[in-house]
Amino acid sequence: MTHLTEHSLVQGGRSAAFATACVRGGVAAGLGAGALAVLVIAAWISSPFPDGGAGGALHLAAGLWLLAHGVELVRTETLGGLPAPLGIVPLLPAVLPAWLVFRTARSTLDPADETRPRPSPAGALGAVSGGYLLVAAVIVVYSESGPLPADLVTAGLWLPGVVLGAAGAGVWTALGRPLPGREEAAAALRGAAAGLVALLAGGAVLAGTSLVWHADAARASYEGIAGDWSGRAALALLVLALVPNAAVWAAAYGLGPGVALGTGALATPLGFSGDPAVPPFPLLAALPPEGRGGWPQWAAAAVPLLAAVVLGRSVGRATGTGRARETALAVLGAAWASGVAVAVLAGAAGGPLGSDRLLAFGPVWWQAGAAAVLWGVVVGLPTALVVRAWGRRTPRPERSGRPKPPKPPKQSKWPKRSKAAERSRTPEPALSAAAPAPAPAAPDPLGPGFDFSLDDDEDEGYVPYDYLPASWETPPAPRASPTPLAPRPPDAEPPRPSGTTGAE
Repeated sequence: MTHLTEHSLVQGGRSAAFATACVRGGVAAGLGAGALAVLVIAAWISSPFPDGGAGGALHLAAGLWLLAHGVELVRTETLGGLPAPLGIVPLLPAVLPAWLVFRTARSTLDPADETRPRPSPAGALGAVSGGYLLVAAVIVVYSESGPLPADLVTAGLWLPGVVLGAAGAGVWTALGRPLPGREEAAAALRGAAAGLVALLAGGAVLAGTSLVWHADAARASYEGIAGDWSGRAALALLVLALVPNAAVWAAAYGLGPGVALGTGALATPLGFSGDPAVPPFPLLAALPPEGRGGWPQWAAAAVPLLAAVVLGRSVGRATGTGRARETALAVLGAAWASGVAVAVLAGAAGGPLGSDRLLAFGPVWWQAGAAAVLWGVVVGLPTALVVRAWGRRTPRPERSGRPKPPKPPKQSKWPKRSKAAERSRTPEPALSAAAPAPAPAAPDPLGPGFDFSLDDDEDEGYVPYDYLPASWETPPAPRASPTPLAPRPPDAEPPRPSGTTGAE
């Protein structure tokens, strides 16, 4: 009989967890492709002139799913008969597959049941990505027989990169979002994220403002392309899917390099150069007019300026306790990280729309990334140093004037009655008849029972010993009335001063 040891049970549990993670990655890929297929099938059914059958709709859904991962497609059915590339990635549909991979990787390392075995972080990353890529390879092979086959070169580059990046983000989140140990690296990553968010938000505001400014042209383009209600609904969904692309385009336009509008045509804040080839599309109506740029076009530079200020402020606040050299290094790292992210987004948001003049359309990725780095260094570095210096300032101590002389103590007008004086009012027993009468004491001008101490609200440091008698604490006892003595005979001796009765 074979006995199972604890080591074999643990290995078996980890192997099962690895296989489960692989299956979950494949399920995530199937869910994303299925959701997009349902949407395409619904549009095909609602179309008044459906053609190609359900197989054509499924091939279209497969091509769009691959396009959302950055894979370039090839249009085989063109007017000229030559295949034309299609490489502009709709960024909004790309959120769903990336989120599915992210959540699958995160939940693999964070199960609800803690007693259940789970793989290592590297094993979870490899298992989820491997299962997802297996399904993606099947979809790539399936798309080769449709009207939009996938380009194998970009499929081998972009598809694994997107999947590994999303899965890695999920594993990083499951581990508690750890940052590098060095303070400068963590500050650089946070600053790059803050600057990137500010840049994209500013680009969205810029694109929306320009679209509202050219609302008539956008409406005319929309009505010219869309036919019946199904066509209008499909065009509205396409416009919605490309709204994030418009934000990236506007951000690249504000950065300075601008956007390419065909081969040899470029739109920058300074104006147009070349002959643009702009197809009719509602979002493209937001492009600035041809000619030299004026102050509305130059105002687009406020977007990267604000993003660089946000980047520098974030880094300056995070490294305020360190040296100026550390702050400068963190700003350089944040600028480079932000530039890489902008380059990736610009490469995904742009690409070819066809052949010949439409081969280059959208922002040029390396120019947009280099401009983002330049803005981050030129504007972000001084901002970070100023924020750091402002945070390290110390408040100046208040100037103290000449010390005021101490106030003289105030003498109490009405001395209060003390407890010792109250006790002294109790009469004591009379002296013995034989005791001599004590010498009469000087009468107290204020009367017995008064205390010369200060009031409660007077200065406690005042000591009135300079004019009171040394025995002022205990007031004199009241004098008892003398007892009348018998008349002394003429031959009797005078009494002794010791207070005795005279007997020797």
